[in-house]
Amino acid sequence: MQTDKILAVNNLKISFSNTEIENEIIHGITYDLFSNEILGVVGESGSGKSVSSLAIMGLLPKHISKITEGSILFDNRDLTQVSSKGFQKIRGNDIAMIFQEPMSSLNPSMRCGEQVREILLQHTNLSKSAAKSETINLFEKVKLPIPDRVFKAYPHEISGGQKQRVMIAMAIACKPKILIADEPTTALDVTVQKEIILLLKELQQTESMSILFISHDLSLISEISNRVLVMYQGNIVEQGLVTDIFNNPQHTYTKALINARPALNVRYKRLATIKDYMNDTINKSLVSSEDRAKNHEKIYAKQPLLKVTNLDKNYFSKSGWFTKDDVFKAVNQVSFNLYEGETLGLVGESGCGKSTLANVILQLDKASAGTIIYKGEDITTLPKRAIRELRKDIQIIFQDPYASLNPRIPVGKAIMEPMKVHGIGTSDSDRKTRVLELLEKVGLDATFFSRYPHEFSGGQRQRIGIARTIALEPKLIICDESVSALDISVQAQVLNLLNDLKENFGFTYIFISHDLAVVKYMSDNLIVMNKGEIEEMNDADIIYANPKKEYTKKLIHAIPKGL
Repeated sequence: MQTDKILAVNNLKISFSNTEIENEIIHGITYDLFSNEILGVVGESGSGKSVSSLAIMGLLPKHISKITEGSILFDNRDLTQVSSKGFQKIRGNDIAMIFQEPMSSLNPSMRCGEQVREILLQHTNLSKSAAKSETINLFEKVKLPIPDRVFKAYPHEISGGQKQRVMIAMAIACKPKILIADEPTTALDVTVQKEIILLLKELQQTESMSILFISHDLSLISEISNRVLVMYQGNIVEQGLVTDIFNNPQHTYTKALINARPALNVRYKRLATIKDYMNDTINKSLVSSEDRAKNHEKIYAKQPLLKVTNLDKNYFSKSGWFTKDDVFKAVNQVSFNLYEGETLGLVGESGCGKSTLANVILQLDKASAGTIIYKGEDITTLPKRAIRELRKDIQIIFQDPYASLNPRIPVGKAIMEPMKVHGIGTSDSDRKTRVLELLEKVGLDATFFSRYPHEFSGGQRQRIGIARTIALEPKLIICDESVSALDISVQAQVLNLLNDLKENFGFTYIFISHDLAVVKYMSDNLIVMNKGEIEEMNDADIIYANPKKEYTKKLIHAIPKGL
């Protein structure tokens, strides 16, 4: 075992306070990080992963948080005793951090190259031109395509995966001894996620760094880490070699994390949640292939609810005054049928046309060509008033529930508003009664009615978004990446909820995600999209067991499968 410790966290306790109450949220955690190793830290939101890593960086929020006990030793120096000024020399130089959301970490009004060059000018003695050359060199190191172009590009002009690579270049610019990667791949496609994981492993070897890799996904941790520590409610409940913890987990919470992800070889009727493991209420019933075949026979005997034929969506951009417009085909000759009671999975990388297709079905975007027949009527030619009526029938659950809720309106009122617009309920008191029932149906209680969006966790906000969607009693619901930003366990709860609602209300879903494991679990039929076109379309289980196209094989290969 390695003995050259680079970081030693001993009995660390952190408290947050609001007015008179002090609340301890990290309860005396102890662990070591060794030179040239990748240590995984796994746990759900609220487990204390990010807070304890911010303490290492000296970035705990002032006035409301404090380290009440313990030490963080880095190069034999206790970081809990370092002043704000002292941390300025450590941050970036010795310890650097990559955050979860690159878009909010990068300055939108500054070119990408300038943001990295600024770090080098601040922390090194390089001249402006030497700092530019070093930035281009860093962009090559993190495998950014056409580094010169990325240097001049603004963050909004590059993809999510490329933005994350710019963040990594920024973090390794001063050759830090420790790199803290806080959920660096959470919102990325599985294929881009795999690329970032391989990149970090490679950089760790070539730069001889130690990496603290934080994630809520134990399968992902197993692909990058040597050792892992599992955090739950501010405590480390288990730590050791990844192989030992994966093959022989000791703590119930660790077992729950390993099993909360949809299995790829069997289909459980319900996904086990953390609560199920803690209360020993796991339902191990399987959906047999006979049950599935019977259900499909019933679904596909009906007429299609939605019939999409040769659908195109083109976008035009001017390349010059006297030249023809450039045409970008976001959706190209897409055709499929959707049946009542079906869950149709739609999978593919960012930019493949999934969300554009959803927007065209919702009539938020007009089709360039083709037809969309809903209940026997072509909705691409509907007048505005009829489209408003259609909005009640076809609803969407968004990826980011916080962005889709008005922060100034209590959630009860946010659910009632669209009901009023569409004439659901006889009065405000009737609507309120209905909303209270809906909140209960999605696993929330009546006290939530008067509270505001910022008072809820990500999983609770997603439930509120679902309640608002089903309040309009729609026939078809489009779930656009609606679980991709959630913890594994919360994701399991929301997927169970969506399946329960489908059974109780007879909903039809188009389920969009870049995570093939989740789409396979949820779907009857599956469409794989690539560059605006359908690559493959079949029963979800058949596609997973026997993919025909190289692109589908690549997506399946990129799913983190654990050990």
